[in-house]
Amino acid sequence: MIRSFRRTGALGACTVAVLALGTVAPAQASADTGNGNGFEFTLYAKEVQGMTASQSAQAPKLGDSFAFADDLYKTKDVNGDKVGRDGASCVVVRPGNPMDLQCTGTVVLNGGPGGQLALQALTSVNPNDQAPPAADIAVTGGTGDFKNARGWVRSTPDGDWSRMEFHIATR
Repeated sequence: MIRSFRRTGALGACTVAVLALGTVAPAQASADTGNGNGFEFTLYAKEVQGMTASQSAQAPKLGDSFAFADDLYKTKDVNGDKVGRDGASCVVVRPGNPMDLQCTGTVVLNGGPGGQLALQALTSVNPNDQAPPAADIAVTGGTGDFKNARGWVRSTPDGDWSRMEFHIATR
C-alpha cells in the first residue's frame, strides 16, 4: 500500500507510508506460534498493476480515497510461490502534514491454513517522506482457520515489495 499511494498522483504528489495489507500463509510456510493458538509468519506483497494515475500536484483533501491490490508470495520472487492476494481502500480523514488515512482491507489465503483476514489502520503520513517507516496494522477478524482472529501485522517497505510479519491469535 505504501507504493500504491506514492504512485497514485490522483490523490496528490504526496508520498505516503500507509499500510500494506496482505499476506496469508500456506501450510508449507512457517505459520505456527508453537502452542496451537495462532500463527506467526512472514510473507511479501507485490502490488498488481491496474491503477491509472495522473500526476496532479494538488494536495489530498478530506474524503479523497484510493484502492489497491497485491499478490502475496513466500519470498520476494514473482516467479515463486504465490500464496494469496489482498485488496484494500484508504480514505484521507485528516489532510495536512502529517495526514491521517483510514485504511481497511482483506487478505485471502490460497491454501492451508485457509480463510480470510480483515485488517485496518489509522495511519499518520508525512507527505514528504521518501523512506516511509514500518506500519502496524490491526487484525480485526477472520474466517476459516482464522476464525476469531486478532493480532497485528507489521508492514515494512522493502524496495518494490512490502515485508509482512503476521502475529495472529485465534483463541
